[in-house]
Amino acid sequence: MPKRILQGKVVSDGRDKTVTVLVERRFTHPMMKKTVRKSKKYTAHDSGNSARIGDSVRIQECAPISKTKRWEVIA
Repeated sequence: MPKRILQGKVVSDGRDKTVTVLVERRFTHPMMKKTVRKSKKYTAHDSGNSARIGDSVRIQECAPISKTKRWEVIA
């Protein structure tokens, strides 16, 4: 099964080798037919501490690294 890849914006980089990424998705509401935006924050592993706040990054699913980290930064 392929690993999921999401794109989002870094909103926090204060922890060592960890960033928080805000991923926003858009879809049409089934009844109202209006475009709705939903967002979710993911905690991702950044081994090189290279991502900074405001950067656009891609994250990929991985094996659990800690209690909350199941994603890693790939770009």
